[in-house]
Amino acid sequence: MNWQAVQYEAWFGTKAGRFALGREQLLIRSVIADWPRRGRRLLEMGCGTGLFLELFWRAGFDITGLDEAPAMLEAARMRLGDKADLHLGRAEHVSFDDKRFDYTAIISLLEFCEDPKSVIEEAYRVTRRSILLAFLNRYSLFYYTNGPGLGRGRKRNGSMSQARWYSAVELKRMVRSIIGGKPSVCRSVLLGPPTSWGRGAPFRQLNSLVCPAVGGAFGVLRFDLQGEKPLTPLHAWATEPAAPL
Repeated sequence: MNWQAVQYEAWFGTKAGRFALGREQLLIRSVIADWPRRGRRLLEMGCGTGLFLELFWRAGFDITGLDEAPAMLEAARMRLGDKADLHLGRAEHVSFDDKRFDYTAIISLLEFCEDPKSVIEEAYRVTRRSILLAFLNRYSLFYYTNGPGLGRGRKRNGSMSQARWYSAVELKRMVRSIIGGKPSVCRSVLLGPPTSWGRGAPFRQLNSLVCPAVGGAFGVLRFDLQGEKPLTPLHAWATEPAAPL
């Protein structure tokens, strides 16, 4: 792996990084809980080292990953082996056929794209059922301590300060200008600043709270492309459903 992949993995190896990743994964699982998954194909655009792609594999999807960085794909192959179909390429111009996938996930990718609308257009083109969009929230304490929201005179460095941060309203407007007025789910986690991530009570409770995507550092939007009635989430069954008579 090159230094970018090493740095990416190293962050999630820290106490704060592990905590943040756990909260982000829990949020994603809650948002996709009612997605049918057996035999369903899911594409992650900008899959990086495969941290979230592995989550989708464990959830039961047939997974495909796309990333433009060979080092990131190398790390994803080391993590996933033959569990994922991995492709080198840019999210703005993917080589997959129309409606190839049931679901597409875009996780913290638009912030670093030159043409984010093209990414959404490609996701819409190759997706049949739903698009999951996770983002770094501009209206969060994370933004004001790690991004362009840093006060004047303070040093700005690292990829976070160079990212293009969005609000949920901006992303909804962008996506709906492409796919129309589709229903959406909007949630976020990690309300506190990064210095509070991984610390004990009351910070753990605060940062684990799922709320509308107006305050948490990590937000998730889900856009459903069909009017199909969702299944009952797996976690909603207190016991196994009774067999039909």
